[in-house]
Amino acid sequence: MKNIKHYLIILLCLQTFVVAAQQNFDKLDVFQDSLINITKAIYSTPNDEVKTASNGKFIKTLVEALKQPNSYNYNFDSLKNVSVVKSSDQVFRIISWYLPFENGTYRYFGTIQMNNKGGLKLFPLIDQTENISDANMITNNQKWYGARYYEVIPITSSGKQPYYVLLGWKGNTLESTKKVIEILSFDRDNVNFGMPVFDGKELKGKNRVIFEYNKQNAMVLKTDKKAGLIVFDHLAPFDPEMVGKFQFYGSDGNTDAFKVIGGRLKLQENVVINNDANANDALYADPAKNIKPIRKF
Repeated sequence: MKNIKHYLIILLCLQTFVVAAQQNFDKLDVFQDSLINITKAIYSTPNDEVKTASNGKFIKTLVEALKQPNSYNYNFDSLKNVSVVKSSDQVFRIISWYLPFENGTYRYFGTIQMNNKGGLKLFPLIDQTENISDANMITNNQKWYGARYYEVIPITSSGKQPYYVLLGWKGNTLESTKKVIEILSFDRDNVNFGMPVFDGKELKGKNRVIFEYNKQNAMVLKTDKKAGLIVFDHLAPFDPEMVGKFQFYGSDGNTDAFKVIGGRLKLQENVVINNDANANDALYADPAKNIKPIRKF
């Protein structure tokens, strides 16, 4: 009899928890609808001032939504212009997005939400791309080399703190686009971006890897879980005389990769990847245009 009563109490508690969680999700549905309406205002106007003002409203609404209990488990999957990616170890998630401006440049926004049982814990991401004189410097969330992230890969090594590889899209100018392999780590209550974990030709001392290429082209940068690799198109100038002028770069049809060996990212050149078509492939092109890679060789 005692066992039956004990199980009934557990079932009652679970039922109460499920009801409370559903009520929170109902509230978050309302917040998401508001956020969707704001993003429509943001991306439907060419006016930078109106766009920026609407984005300020979006940020305030998003923070209020994240203050709701159990918000970490709400996916915001109807926000098509916002990327929400979780680490597979469930330590955190990153919410990121961008504003395109009339002059062809972009500004990035985002936050890291920790999976914190004791209440909301956010690390706002402040895009300081224009003020970062050295793109290889180690930075923090207050001085962020902004991007719209679409993949998070945890890297663990025996006896060391884990770090995370972030793959991101970074619209740049009217002429070129960038993609980034960023390294994220946590030190107590500090967030660090950048770490010299890359091994390979011309990679010594690199804290992050930045690719730049012609805006009308597209570049694949993604994980291949079957092969255990981070794969990416090899970029080269369309004309040998254009070396160093990245607005004239595109994929030459070859594929390189990073393989995790001993907790470091080792460059593998000219790898052969045979992947099945994936519905997520569009994520690796320009999210604004949804274009596919173009070969110009």
